[in-house]
Amino acid sequence: RNFFTKRTKELKPAVQSAPGWKLFGKVPPRENLPKDSKIIQQEYEARTGRMYKPPPPSARRKNIEFELLSTTALILEDRPANLPAKSVEEALRHRQEYDEMVAEAKKREIKEAHKRKKIMRERFKQEENIASAMVIWVNEILPNWEGMRATRRVRELWWQGLPPSVRGKVWSLAVGNELNITPELYEIFLSRAKERWKSFSETNSENDIEDAGASVADREASLELIKLDISRTFPSLYIFQKGGPYHDLLHSVLGAYTCYRPDVGYVQGMSFIAAVLILNLEEADAFIAFANLLNKPCQLAFFRVDHSMMLKYFAAFEVFFEENLPKLFLHFKSYSLTPDIYLIDWIFTLYSKSLPLDLACRVWDVFCRDGEEFLFRTGLGILRLYEDILLQMDFIHIAQFLTKLPEDITSEKLFSCIAAIQMQNSNKKWAQVFASLMKDNKEGDKNHSPAPKT
Repeated sequence: RNFFTKRTKELKPAVQSAPGWKLFGKVPPRENLPKDSKIIQQEYEARTGRMYKPPPPSARRKNIEFELLSTTALILEDRPANLPAKSVEEALRHRQEYDEMVAEAKKREIKEAHKRKKIMRERFKQEENIASAMVIWVNEILPNWEGMRATRRVRELWWQGLPPSVRGKVWSLAVGNELNITPELYEIFLSRAKERWKSFSETNSENDIEDAGASVADREASLELIKLDISRTFPSLYIFQKGGPYHDLLHSVLGAYTCYRPDVGYVQGMSFIAAVLILNLEEADAFIAFANLLNKPCQLAFFRVDHSMMLKYFAAFEVFFEENLPKLFLHFKSYSLTPDIYLIDWIFTLYSKSLPLDLACRVWDVFCRDGEEFLFRTGLGILRLYEDILLQMDFIHIAQFLTKLPEDITSEKLFSCIAAIQMQNSNKKWAQVFASLMKDNKEGDKNHSPAPKT
């Protein structure tokens, strides 16, 4: 109790009036009661020698009834009584400035309203087009698939984008099932994957598996690596994250594929392709399409990291790059910027990681129609879309830009650029150019082969 002594209230010393206060037109803290407004007015008049004229009743009423709409309206208010009043010219100028600001705000509001209406009209029109296209696909095209798929009418309708309700079905038919995989076969490989995951969890170490003689593909197909990639798949959607509705489904499809194709195993980027298929197909159908899609020559070359084949694809791409975008081609050449720097990521995920999901699905639509050629045509379309920007960039900025494309890219702009790309060089189409590169490579191998021993 005696640790803290009671402190009596000490009287505060009187605050002295410092000269610095007067310098800024301020007064020291008042110790007396507040002065009456009339006394303040009289002191102000005596100090300034000016008589204060109260505003007429109408003006006072107007000020009382005036309601500030925003901070910009403060310029219309009269100055405080202790400051000189506005001149007539200044008041008129403030009124003009305020009217201009209000008019500009109204213009912006009207412009935004027109923009919203335009977006809504385009959305309604798009929905109507999708609904009418869906009727055509369901009632006319799908029942007569083999006879109508190659017709000009269907191809034009296909280019405009597939209705989401029939997208999965059309993809499955277009990709085909050359591997003759059945839902029962999928269940068999899925059960094998689950057994292997169980053994992985029991060993608690991949080193034990490596010592046991497991292949590289088996190690890459481990539960941990697939889980890690699943968490990175469309993270903004959250549906593939742990606890999400499609997490286990994606895990099952990827695990079953690693058992089905141990020669390929699991490669980063596969999760995006499987995820897009899962969003549009049932589980078994997604696996069938996934396995057949990755069995295509282009995808197989990339996922098996077949360097010689990948170089052929890059060389064919550069042929059409130089043909369509000569200025940008030379700009890339000046920096020794090769296609592998940006194309690998685009091809590995079929643009599902690089483009907005709805736009990527539309790219998939035409890819299923035209095959691998359209993947490289899409790449050229992207370069054409951003040609003016890329021509102003150096190596580092180009690589960064193409690695992470702008999020505001629209299907209309991109597909108009893709349509402008001509996939023809010296009257040779993509398949012919690629075949000639393959032929030249084989002849080169023969010419450089060692002479037979005598």
